[in-house]
Amino acid sequence: MRIIELSDYKLYVGDIWETLKIQLENQTYNKVAILVDENTSKHCLPLLQQKIENSNFSTVEIASGETNKTINTCIFIWQQMMTLGLDRHSLLINLGGGVIGDMGGFCAATFKRGLSFIQIPTTLLAQVDASIGGKLGIDFAQIKNAIGLFQNPQAVFIDPSFLKTLPYEELRSGFAEIIKHGLIADANLWNIIVGIRELKPLEMEDLIYHSLNIKRSIVNQDPFEKGLRKVLNFGHTIGHALESYALESTKPLLHGEAIAIGMICESYLSHKQKQLPSVDLKKITDYFLSIYGKYQIDQAAFDQLIDLMRQDKKNNGREINFTFISKPGVALFDCTISTTRIIESMVYYNGLAIPKSH
Repeated sequence: MRIIELSDYKLYVGDIWETLKIQLENQTYNKVAILVDENTSKHCLPLLQQKIENSNFSTVEIASGETNKTINTCIFIWQQMMTLGLDRHSLLINLGGGVIGDMGGFCAATFKRGLSFIQIPTTLLAQVDASIGGKLGIDFAQIKNAIGLFQNPQAVFIDPSFLKTLPYEELRSGFAEIIKHGLIADANLWNIIVGIRELKPLEMEDLIYHSLNIKRSIVNQDPFEKGLRKVLNFGHTIGHALESYALESTKPLLHGEAIAIGMICESYLSHKQKQLPSVDLKKITDYFLSIYGKYQIDQAAFDQLIDLMRQDKKNNGREINFTFISKPGVALFDCTISTTRIIESMVYYNGLAIPKSH
């Protein structure tokens, strides 16, 4: 097992179970509850119960999916926490993907002005992205994570064996965040990634650990996203808008699928505004298309997508803020650009075809 230390908590990566048992035994929680959805209840909770023997934990189950990351679901969770008699000396274990981690942490941090929580992320996306940084929240008015706060967990336990429970699409979704970390901060990681053509769950641990260390370095320097941490939003300005729009359509996108499109579009903008070389733009574009395939952005929705981008938390007034890259491994934040160019980037994406060589 490998350990990553942050300012006031640790991430444990690998065979986590003995350390988790010690964590639970050494703390004097009067009650412990586990938040799950129907998928983690079926595929992940039995492993936790097997590893943590004689545990007398209550379970709160919610419906899975981004569409349920709402205040109404929070009300249900808070009601269950109240019924179970949880208080500020209790613990909530969030066992699941990004929705469980974001919303469970948010509910724990706000219930009775805050009780302790532990994150056990079970998807690749949650393991490499949501597990570091203390960002918690829910979606509101079609805007992702519009309501939330920063609050760190007591600890994060990452067992890559959970990835065996995922459909390929979910594994691929999380992989987008690993690609992002290489593009914004580590050219060597990017060069390793472009050689990967098949995602294998049991071969992900080194990539997870490398990716987490990149994010840790950035978050440690800017815990509240005042400056440098904004580089982690590469691909997310356009990607979040697409994800929110698609949730209301007949063709919803997983987070990583939307961010992959966002990174193609924002690489194009980087080429136009920050001189990302055309050879790098092509390499980035071709790789994303080879892994994620092709989605068609509805041209009639361009104006609506721009409106969604204007609601992004990172903006300053009416200006839409982006992170661009000048080359793989080098990112620049607080970049602004005209809406004409933004639309041009989506037109660029729509005109692409999957490379025949892949």
